Amino acid sequence: MPQSIPYWHVDAFSAVPFGGNQAAVMVLDEWLPDDVLVGIAAENLFAETAFVVRDTTGAADWELRWCTPAEEVRLCGHATLASGHVLLRRDGGERVTFRTRQSGTLEVRRANGAYEVGLPCIATTPGEWPEASALLGAAPLETWRNPHGYDLFLYPDAAAIRALEPDLRGLAKLGNNLFVCTAPGQRTDIVSRVFVPGGGVDEDPVTGAAHAVLTPFWAKKLGRDHFTAHQASTRGGDLTCRKDGNRAWLGGPCVTVVEGTFYL
Repeated sequence: MPQSIPYWHVDAFSAVPFGGNQAAVMVLDEWLPDDVLVGIAAENLFAETAFVVRDTTGAADWELRWCTPAEEVRLCGHATLASGHVLLRRDGGERVTFRTRQSGTLEVRRANGAYEVGLPCIATTPGEWPEASALLGAAPLETWRNPHGYDLFLYPDAAAIRALEPDLRGLAKLGNNLFVCTAPGQRTDIVSRVFVPGGGVDEDPVTGAAHAVLTPFWAKKLGRDHFTAHQASTRGGDLTCRKDGNRAWLGGPCVTVVEGTFYL
């Protein structure tokens, strides 16, 4: 008999179907082999599939891991928000915590009729990466880098962000980095686009991990600890961003579009 796994398809950072970023959320009784997790994510073909298992250590409510169609990743914000949405709707309560393997303990809480996910702030420092800048299709005003592959490129305005036509195959050869392109916004305080072709996601629709980079960066530039953000992908999505110590709290709604069973 095939194994039955509860499955949800959630559009995160969106109040309506077909917006925000898609995530699959799957509740497991125990961890499956790593290659099976990546195989399931490849079958789902979303930017990320989130897998949760009850945490028996007492450190958190659940263990949480994320996979793209190509590999496991160290942090994913939108699929964490989606996981919180699924579990809080199913089980009730005001907050749920997740123990992760590489990003510590994360939390999703109800907030203003939607949710907030708390991620560790990701610091960047000024640097140069001319190869990446050339492949993005337009020279940035500033480049900021992080040793774990979260790289930020500052542009003058939202029009420059929307006009980017990167060489995705070329960027993929540079590694599985997040190429986070950002500028001051128009109807929101900031705007961004995020490319992760080396990780199996050419352009991510709405990226929580990228906003864990953007939150400390823009909080310093704007001179305040909170602001609004828009990720200008085809699907698009709006977020609230709030810096609280070393945490980036990212807020937005979620909508479940499919609930069912995955057979393995």
